[in-house]
Amino acid sequence: MKPFADLLEALVLTPSRNAKLALLTRYFQTAPDPDRGWALASVAGSLDLRNATASGLRTMVEERVDPALFRLSYDYVGDLAETVALIWPPAEPSAPLRLSDVVETLQSATRPQAQKHIAGWLDRLNASERLALIKLATGGLRVGVSERNAKTALAAMRADPEATLSQIEEMWHGLEPPYTALFAWLDGSAPMPQVDLRLAFRPVMLAHPLDSGLYSAEERKAGLHEQEDSATWTLERLNAKLDPADYSAEWKWDGIRVQAISLDAERRLYTRMGEDISASFPDVIANMTFQGVVDGELLVARPGDTALTIAPFADLQKRLGRKSPGAKTLRDNPAHIRLYDLLHDGTEDIRSAPFQDRRARLDAWFAEQPVLDGVDLSPLVPFDTWEALAALRATSRDAGEEGLMLKRLDSSYVGGRPTGPWWKWKRDPLSADCVVMYAQRGHGKRSSYYSDFTFGCWRDGPDGTELTPVGKAYSGFTDKELVKLDKWVRDNTTERFGPVRAVKRGLVFEVSFDAVQRSTRHKSGIAMRFPRIKRIRWDKPVHEADRLSALEALIFDGTGKDTDSHTAAKS
Repeated sequence: MKPFADLLEALVLTPSRNAKLALLTRYFQTAPDPDRGWALASVAGSLDLRNATASGLRTMVEERVDPALFRLSYDYVGDLAETVALIWPPAEPSAPLRLSDVVETLQSATRPQAQKHIAGWLDRLNASERLALIKLATGGLRVGVSERNAKTALAAMRADPEATLSQIEEMWHGLEPPYTALFAWLDGSAPMPQVDLRLAFRPVMLAHPLDSGLYSAEERKAGLHEQEDSATWTLERLNAKLDPADYSAEWKWDGIRVQAISLDAERRLYTRMGEDISASFPDVIANMTFQGVVDGELLVARPGDTALTIAPFADLQKRLGRKSPGAKTLRDNPAHIRLYDLLHDGTEDIRSAPFQDRRARLDAWFAEQPVLDGVDLSPLVPFDTWEALAALRATSRDAGEEGLMLKRLDSSYVGGRPTGPWWKWKRDPLSADCVVMYAQRGHGKRSSYYSDFTFGCWRDGPDGTELTPVGKAYSGFTDKELVKLDKWVRDNTTERFGPVRAVKRGLVFEVSFDAVQRSTRHKSGIAMRFPRIKRIRWDKPVHEADRLSALEALIFDGTGKDTDSHTAAKS
């Protein structure tokens, strides 16, 4: 465990992306098999142990340490894993513990068995190793490394990193931890692993946000992209930097990106991250009567008077995560695929062809397939100028679309997020003024600060006007503002609920969010999508914050009606 613990500690303390990659590459080159394979799986997010729970950790530590001392320490440190690692009694001398032994034991253990093993291992390890063990067992590494970073570090093990990264991306979803064959190839001791790619997931091509992508790195660092008027600067920069004749446009639908594979009587449905969700969507699988590999959007769609009605994302959420949906769920929320791109036409991989050609082949291919229920094409959006496209984008919220996608006509389909070929021009966010109600400590570098905030809006209750929670956010403010917010929380705490503090009604946030949807899980009856703090309104009295009715008016009902949803929630 020590080399793995040293790696995690170094990654947390290293802010530079290139330095993190160098640390990972060095570890992968020097660690033995299968330890390095399990480490790769953990940092890349393909290892899901999650044998330790917060309550289980508390029970374990309170059996060895005075519970009152533990609670005071947890309140001071702010991070459960770090608190347990630091306060656990010193280790007894023992033989070194290997990462592979830990992973392989936890993979076959029940949760009670796992927690017993974890307690025994904690007795043998030092503080750094204990922290690594807890992070591994809970699935919360939080070391600032993505799956793409891990693959990039692997590719640096060979002479041609760029070509190697492309090969790793292609074979990745045909491999399984601990990746022994992959490392043998990277070390030069064995040929490239052979995987069946016909039914394997193809790395998805992603787009850059247009609202920040047209700025230089220096302009973004200076925060210029957050200060200018979006409607003005977008058109100015589009006209200055991009030729509309080079791009195709299509709607960005409000579902989840999927890849559908139907080849040789076998069918698979993958998310954009390569998770196989075929079993969760048997209605979609049944409708995949085509031959090929397609890229599209998974939606809930119902028959309308003249065309399909695309349901709000909240309806699709009722299907997500269900491993075996019942008949009522299938009937009430019928899933549908809207196709964007053709990757394989049943006989040939065409990802290297330009988008213009792939789209033409998609149209022709779709027309030749058997009658397809539950599958259709996403229409292209004709335009001549950026001004004309901007006018169409302004209608996207009322129609239930997320905005627009721009794709260079000559772009090949390349996995990852290459800069330039594809852009996403999302609809403008909504905003509301909300009152801070609760605060909680953050994680990692923010574990000593109150950085996660729950906020609410006013509504009429049985005892008069009351605040009801409408969202939670932990981004949108600077480090300097975080220090000031943390002090405000400590100075204005009214109650404590474990790691959460209730605060007096004295601070307003202007909150940006993508949409509002109904929710039975929240007391307010609504939920914000992707809330983030736009501005701290130190100057605004709390009684001037928005009312819940203003947010309810922004709910998209799937009918395409204009419910004033292009305006902010401000009353």
